[in-house]
Amino acid sequence: MTRLAFVGTGTMGDPMARRLLGAGHQVTVHDRSDVAVERLVSVGAVSAPSAAEAAAGAEAVFLSLPGPDQVRDAVAGPNGVLSAEPLPALIVDLSTNSPEVVAELAAACSAVGVGFLDAPVSGGLAKAVDGTLTVMVGGSEASFAQAEPLLASLGATIVRVGESGAGTAAKLVNNQLFLAAGLLVQEAYVLGGALGLSPDALHAIIATSSAGPYAKLAPLVLGRRFDDVIFRLDIAAKDVRLAASAAATAGVSVPLTDAASEVYAAAVEHGDGELVFHATLRELERRAGLELPPLSRPPRPAPAPGGPA
Repeated sequence: MTRLAFVGTGTMGDPMARRLLGAGHQVTVHDRSDVAVERLVSVGAVSAPSAAEAAAGAEAVFLSLPGPDQVRDAVAGPNGVLSAEPLPALIVDLSTNSPEVVAELAAACSAVGVGFLDAPVSGGLAKAVDGTLTVMVGGSEASFAQAEPLLASLGATIVRVGESGAGTAAKLVNNQLFLAAGLLVQEAYVLGGALGLSPDALHAIIATSSAGPYAKLAPLVLGRRFDDVIFRLDIAAKDVRLAASAAATAGVSVPLTDAASEVYAAAVEHGDGELVFHATLRELERRAGLELPPLSRPPRPAPAPGGPA
């Protein structure tokens, strides 16, 4: 039995913590939500009132948090993991973070002899539940070797992409492509509606034409099941914003990603942040002054890009 800690037990953190419990590890959990903690205590986890107390003496601490600010606070803030006594051996950040914060925290951990891996995940809630996530890892070979047997409980595809920051970079590029491309699909169907085409007729054409690969997303994004929150829109907006910011830092022009980020941000501003990520359709419809009917074909599952990790 390995002593572990898990900080952030929300939509994605809960099933991942359960996977570690199911593998026979002792898991101490911390989350701002007492309800989230109690759900895991009921299946064998131990609760802790702070990240520091959860992490004390752990072999590895896993983080699954909404974004860079929360990760920084959980690691280096008051009562953060680096305040634990004794310190844990390793921190594994499963969140979608920023390259700058990853570099900052990796340096802070190295200074006190704690390993740090950025190891964001992709695959959404369903794959978190069955342990078949894709895990993209940045960090030293030694830390990766320590974490890999534990990550095997969470993912079917576990790839060390490179040194510290590489996992985060891979996740940002993955989400950049998925989320910006999904927005373009919505935009095309909105234009079709404005030009008098029904979504069903347009879909029948697109699905068998040169744009066919993109049509695979249409049943999901045009199903209008905006309350089926497999991945929140405000988290998606954060991911696209981080990708655009990383591009700016690297001096790379990403005009389509920048435009997508503006639409996601506007959707959040209009109050849709807690809906599913493809509720950006509502923002595009607001701008076009129309509302598309749902496709008559029922939505089919499509993998969300990692959830609030």
